Amino acid sequence: MSAPASLPTHPPPRTPPGTPAGETPARWHYRRSLASRVIVLTTMAVGLAVAFVAAGAYVTVRAQLQSSLDTSLISRAESASIKLCDPEVQVPAEYLGAANSYVACFTGGVGVARATSRDLPALSLGVPEREVVEGEDPQSVRTIMGDDGTTRWRVVAVGREDGFTIVMAQSLADQRSVLGRLGIVMLLFGGAGVVAAGLAGWAVARNGLRPVRRLTTSVEHIARTEDLRPLPVEGDDEVARLAAAFNQMLLALDASRERQRRLVADAGHELRTPLTSLRTNIDLLSQSDAGGADGTGGPVLQPAARAEMLDDIRSQIDELTTLVGDLTELARDVPPESVVAEVELSEVLDHALQRVRLRAPGVTFDAVAHPWWVTGDAAALERAITNLLDNAAKWSPAGGRVTCRLVDGVLTVDDDGPGIAEEDRPHVFERFWRAQESRTLPGSGLGLAIVAQTADRHAGSVEALASPSGGARLVLRLPGRADRPRESS
Repeated sequence: MSAPASLPTHPPPRTPPGTPAGETPARWHYRRSLASRVIVLTTMAVGLAVAFVAAGAYVTVRAQLQSSLDTSLISRAESASIKLCDPEVQVPAEYLGAANSYVACFTGGVGVARATSRDLPALSLGVPEREVVEGEDPQSVRTIMGDDGTTRWRVVAVGREDGFTIVMAQSLADQRSVLGRLGIVMLLFGGAGVVAAGLAGWAVARNGLRPVRRLTTSVEHIARTEDLRPLPVEGDDEVARLAAAFNQMLLALDASRERQRRLVADAGHELRTPLTSLRTNIDLLSQSDAGGADGTGGPVLQPAARAEMLDDIRSQIDELTTLVGDLTELARDVPPESVVAEVELSEVLDHALQRVRLRAPGVTFDAVAHPWWVTGDAAALERAITNLLDNAAKWSPAGGRVTCRLVDGVLTVDDDGPGIAEEDRPHVFERFWRAQESRTLPGSGLGLAIVAQTADRHAGSVEALASPSGGARLVLRLPGRADRPRESS
């Protein structure tokens, strides 16, 4: 039984020596500095441009010289005298035209050849010239190699109306000499242009990248010293835009650091009070236990006082636990892993009401909720709504009423408390902010901050207003729809 066929696999990419395992090797142009890349690219661009221009000029000059020579040979062949065909006539070399040339005259199958110099190599004419002599072709133009194998000749054969065929051949040695000198000149000037381009690229890289070097130095100084002062911005070019964007990042980073510093300071202040109270109560209990054991310690607490102190400790532990949980929730830069689904907000409100009614039995809750579907985290939404209801219950007096209305995605919570002063309303959703009259009440000052954070994560909003009954009104708006979304098949 043969083995199963397998698809061909590509060999792994070759990693240059010195590249750490697991890292992708950097390309060569990324390992070079920006200035060197500017110099290399400028030199290459100018070098290619010079090469194309030189090649175009060389080909153009060569074609022009060839065309001029062909025109001259054809014109001379058409205007040549028939005396060239008489072998008895002595024709001066000057009459034959340019130096290093041949003239041959054919009539009746007999030809007479004349040369401007006796030391010229012999030429062997071929089929194109014979076809012109025999009248099969009016003229022919081509390049042939001399019998010496070193000199190239341009040969023109023209059949004339008087029955004669004139064949003229001109050496291309002079033309090749001119083209050779032209090539040398272009090579020298092209090399000089490439060198000049390299120098220009160096100058551009040195002067044009000076703002980039200054920006790099400033950024390295910030990274080294953590000094978040904004960078100076000059002009409106790309480097200035980069510096401005970097300044915006510095401002955001400084604001984030300031918020963290304030959070730590406020958290320390809020944690100090319950911790101090816990320590005091625990010390009293310890002294009481020691006094009851040997009769020489502190005063012995009565059972009622001891139970009251234990209840106080338990309450402070609950407050401390809530505070730590709220701090953990607000300190996250990224929302925690949560299940995002379609949530019916009226059901979330009903669950929150059941919890808050147990904690505030002396307050009446009047709730009316219309269906509203929200895409989000049900647990986070329930916690936010619970915080709104807890806040209303805390400020409502005994026997007071908390009114809840959920209509078209707008949850309105009214209480019977003293209300929120107009100057305090913009701050009630800040972390640890507490009004002067609420500092004696239990709470951490983080509940409404969690509400604002949850609303923001669900593309909603929350605001504090005055209730028509004189208390506070908190309004939570969440985008959604009134009808239940269809389940995808």
